[in-house]
Amino acid sequence: MAKLDSMVQDFLAQKKIAVVGVSDQRETGCNLAYNNFKRNGYRVFPVNPRISTFDGAPCYPDLKSIPEKPEAVFILANPRVTDQIVQQCVELGIKHVWMHCMMGTKPGLAAGITSVSPEAVALCKANGIVVIPGSCPNQFLDPDFGHKMMQSVWRLFGFLKVD
Repeated sequence: MAKLDSMVQDFLAQKKIAVVGVSDQRETGCNLAYNNFKRNGYRVFPVNPRISTFDGAPCYPDLKSIPEKPEAVFILANPRVTDQIVQQCVELGIKHVWMHCMMGTKPGLAAGITSVSPEAVALCKANGIVVIPGSCPNQFLDPDFGHKMMQSVWRLFGFLKVD
């Protein structure tokens, strides 16, 4: 878990973060992460090709459309979207990616509710991108009670380990 904690600290040390998967249809964990990053002083760029604004800010269809290069990318979207976003990270030289998974970082635990794509993880590693394949920044950055509990439970059961 020390490796995950180090990766999380490295990710959170970046100050310009793209958040992929924000929604204007309902409140989501991605929206919460966007607001949490923003509240903690990060420069945050919402990304969703369906909408042009989010929370009063311009919303971008993809990473290439953001006027300044993000230093890190958080993804809460379908794994097929994750594949596309990671390819853009490679092309743009972005070196920090966090793929959301509600069930920690254990492969297969949350097959239907994860943003983690094994192909995208491999692409990150092959291109020198530090990748966090699962978990959620809301568990580490000023966590609310529910996210603190999730982090504690996932640690207890070993679901916060990365290779």
